[in-house]
Amino acid sequence: MPSDRFLIAPYDKSGGLQTNYRPWLIPDEAFSELNNAYQFRGRVRKRFGSRWIGNDALTSRLRINLGPTTGATFTVNVGTVINDAAVPVGVGQQFSILGIVFTVVNPAGGAQKMLRSDNLAAAATFNLTTSDLNITGITAPVGTSVYYYLGDPVMGELTFVQNSINSNYVIAFDTSYAYKYVSGWTRLDGEADPGASIWLGADYQFFWDCSWLGAAPEDRIFFVTNFNENETNFMRYFDGTLWHNFNPQIDNIGPNFLNCARILVTFKNRLLAFNTWEGPAASLPGTNYVFRCRYSQIGSPLAANAWNQSIPGMGSAIDAPTSEAIVTVEFVRDRLIVFFESSTFELAYTGNQAQPFVWNLINPELGAESTFSIVPFDKVCIGIGNVGIHACSGTVVERIDDKIPDEVFEIHQGGTGIDRVYGIRDYHAEVVYWTFPDTQANSTNYPFATRILVYNYKTGTWAIFDDSITCFGYFQPIPNVTWDSTTVTWDDDQSWDGGEVQAQFRQVIAGNQQGYTFICDIDEFTNELLLQITNIITTPATTLTIINHNLKLDDFIYIDEAIYSDGSNGLNKKSFKVLEILDPDTVVIGPNATFTGTYIGGGLVARVSQISIKTKEYNFYAKQGRNARINQIDFMVDTTSDGQILVNYFTSTALVSIGQSGATPNTIPGTSTLDTFPYIAGNAAAPIPFEETATRVWHPVFIEADGEVIQLQLTMNDAQMLNPVITNCDFQLHAICFHANPSSYRFQ
Repeated sequence: MPSDRFLIAPYDKSGGLQTNYRPWLIPDEAFSELNNAYQFRGRVRKRFGSRWIGNDALTSRLRINLGPTTGATFTVNVGTVINDAAVPVGVGQQFSILGIVFTVVNPAGGAQKMLRSDNLAAAATFNLTTSDLNITGITAPVGTSVYYYLGDPVMGELTFVQNSINSNYVIAFDTSYAYKYVSGWTRLDGEADPGASIWLGADYQFFWDCSWLGAAPEDRIFFVTNFNENETNFMRYFDGTLWHNFNPQIDNIGPNFLNCARILVTFKNRLLAFNTWEGPAASLPGTNYVFRCRYSQIGSPLAANAWNQSIPGMGSAIDAPTSEAIVTVEFVRDRLIVFFESSTFELAYTGNQAQPFVWNLINPELGAESTFSIVPFDKVCIGIGNVGIHACSGTVVERIDDKIPDEVFEIHQGGTGIDRVYGIRDYHAEVVYWTFPDTQANSTNYPFATRILVYNYKTGTWAIFDDSITCFGYFQPIPNVTWDSTTVTWDDDQSWDGGEVQAQFRQVIAGNQQGYTFICDIDEFTNELLLQITNIITTPATTLTIINHNLKLDDFIYIDEAIYSDGSNGLNKKSFKVLEILDPDTVVIGPNATFTGTYIGGGLVARVSQISIKTKEYNFYAKQGRNARINQIDFMVDTTSDGQILVNYFTSTALVSIGQSGATPNTIPGTSTLDTFPYIAGNAAAPIPFEETATRVWHPVFIEADGEVIQLQLTMNDAQMLNPVITNCDFQLHAICFHANPSSYRFQ
């Protein structure tokens, strides 16, 4: 009896992750689980990969240049060099000279003997009590730069807008310092005021920026705040050369000053500060006016008395008619939308210079909880609130996450969880990313984000990625990629005329909890090496020290760049499974994670993302009251060199797949492996004509399933996940075709 055939394609507006109904009720093209894959232009594809911003890990990590070497010995007090007596020192910090890496491994105080990747016995110490650095036996020319890597989380990747078109550049921040990228990160340490280049901030206090006028109309000034009420040096601005403290006087009564604000934006030729700390200089930080907007005069906010409300025609303030705190703001065309905790207002322009702004209530119930979750579009702006993901058009606010209504409640609400949500729009991928810590995370020991919520704004579809990203930003590299590039090579899958390798192409970048920065690239199929291995011990089991690793049990990782005393490859270019989480800085890995020699530094870890795609529960004969028998499923996929994926299948709402329960009576599970490489002579028993040059292929998976419903899960088993040849391949699904027949009637 010939089978009926049912085609599931294309994956459009009815697809994506959908959890508002049980799996048997969602549309045919939707998924009950869509992890580390997402919907894109009618197909399902593997999540974005990543690559270093610089040529290697060292140039892609936030770092401080301590100055040049003067001979075979380099001795310096780090705190003195960077003008910070309270420089944060600790285990896991590194130094480098000409690619030689020195790593602090001992948690005790005093002078620490560091691992040195050149394997010399010469002394190399860093004193965690005094910040004294001493490196001897250097075979580098006099004048070679010495770099210091704090390993603190990236807290901002902001764009300093310049006068010239497309000449903007990125300024990145960790919790203490600012950095500029020029063939590698270097600290922006010029300061006009004492301590102005040193920040105080926690690992959840991101940096908000605003580029606006300086003293002269042609000047561009970079205003920055991290809304730290304990910040004794106020907000800052950068004039292109020096950092300055920014706490303008706001009246003649105290006098009082604007010491800090959560948000700074320009609107109607004024600089506006929202959710402010104000008070006299003698009583920092002053009083927090959570519902206040304070604004400067028209023109330069640096002019004398620009914020002084005691002088008519200069600055002033307006308080919203609510006791809620201002959380974030965004523009919808020429309208400034202000999100409070549980409501949304517009700060409307009146045209009256005596009272230029008024508050208009848009929605009294829906607001936003995460300052950096807001993402702008042409007609709406989208932010994450405590009861949903909300879009504001300027006239109405409504939820857009009806397909995944419970996902917002998976964001960790305790501690600083809501402060760690960070969103960005990827124009190339046509999606929005929000990084967030989930409810399974321990906010004290494992505070950093562990997941990414993905929203395809073209189709209104959703997905989830597993990753640890603190914040996002945009990056526009000045030069094109050239033939001698070390980050994009001949064997990469990128097109040489593709936008992502062209000058000024606007790319999404991200940072992580160890200070690494990287490009999020949908045409990369693997994650970059972005976690530093501080130390490796092998007894009683192979244990990695990875500061703030943020890994979970059963995660998979890939190791490379590690250097061993005997010159062996050790664990390099191999994948492993996380078998045990000992603490936030230590994991046990396996299987077969033994090696010879001693680890001496340089090692890096990349996450290996595990795809998990669960379909709806299908029964093509439900209206006839019949069960379905399925013996073959065809998949249209993009061809790869060596890719494959496991096809698990579940019948009649069973929780264990038949492919995993080979001992189940009366079942023929089959291999359940979907190959995405072409079947040609040499890698298949039955070569198929023309597949070798095909860009897409139909490949079957043979099963034997009979039940009320059947549900598929496309994922990888442990053997596949531990094989870099397989995990390095792309995966793109275009269509599924079921071969089915009706079987018994229900209850028969």
